[in-house]
Amino acid sequence: MKKIALLSVFLVLIFSGSAFALTATFFGEDEGLGENSPLLSYPNSTAAEAEFLSNLVGVGTETFESYADNTYAPLGIDFGVAGTATLQGSGYVNEVTPGTTNGAGRYAISGSKYWEATNSFSIEFSEAIAAFGFYGIDIGDFGGNVVVELLNGESIEYVIPHGVNVEGGGVLYWGVIDTENLFTSVTFSNTAAGVDYFGFDNFTIGSVEQVVPTPEPGTIFMMGLGLLGLAGMGRKKLFK
Repeated sequence: MKKIALLSVFLVLIFSGSAFALTATFFGEDEGLGENSPLLSYPNSTAAEAEFLSNLVGVGTETFESYADNTYAPLGIDFGVAGTATLQGSGYVNEVTPGTTNGAGRYAISGSKYWEATNSFSIEFSEAIAAFGFYGIDIGDFGGNVVVELLNGESIEYVIPHGVNVEGGGVLYWGVIDTENLFTSVTFSNTAAGVDYFGFDNFTIGSVEQVVPTPEPGTIFMMGLGLLGLAGMGRKKLFK
C-alpha cells in the first residue's frame, strides 16, 4: 500500500511541473477593403484570438472605451487580477463611429475607440506576465511592419508576419504565451514610423496562473506508464 501511495505522489509532481511549459504564438489576418470600408467580420483574426484565449482563463482586456477621445499617454490600465499597467510613448485614443473608418482605414474592434500610433509606444506591467494579445487595424498599407519586443531582463523580438503594401482597413490578431520567459513590458515599433499609421485594440494580458495547464506529450506518456504500473501492482496483490 505504501508503494502505491508513493508512486501516485510522484506522478502528480511530474504533471504539475510540466503543465505550465507553454511557448506559442497566434496569428490571423484578414485583408482590407480600402480606407473608407471597415471589415464587418474578420474570421481569420477572430479564430486566432479564440485559439489564444482558449489557453487562458479569467484574463483582462483593455478596449479603451473608458477613456475620452484624444487621450494621450501616459495611460493607466487595469487588467483585473493580472495586474495594472502603464501605456507610455506615442499615440492617443481615437473615436470613430461604428461602421465607419477615420477616413484612413482605422477603426475600433470593440465599441468606438482604439489606440492610434505611428511611433513606438510601450506597456509596462506591474507584475511579470505570461500572455499578451492584441488586434491591429490598417496595418502595413504604407509599407510599415509592426515589431513587438518583450522585455524580461533580456529582449525577445517578434516581427509580426502581416502583409505589407496591402489594401487599407485590414485586421489582424497576434498573441504570445510564454510561461518560461515571463515579461514585464511590451514595446511596439513601426518600421515606417511617420508614414504608416496603425490602429490597436483589445489588449489582453494573462499571468502565468491564468494559463490553462496543458500537459506535454512526455508527461502524458509518463502518466500512462505510472497508471500501468499501478494496475500491475494491483493485480499482484489480487493474485497473491
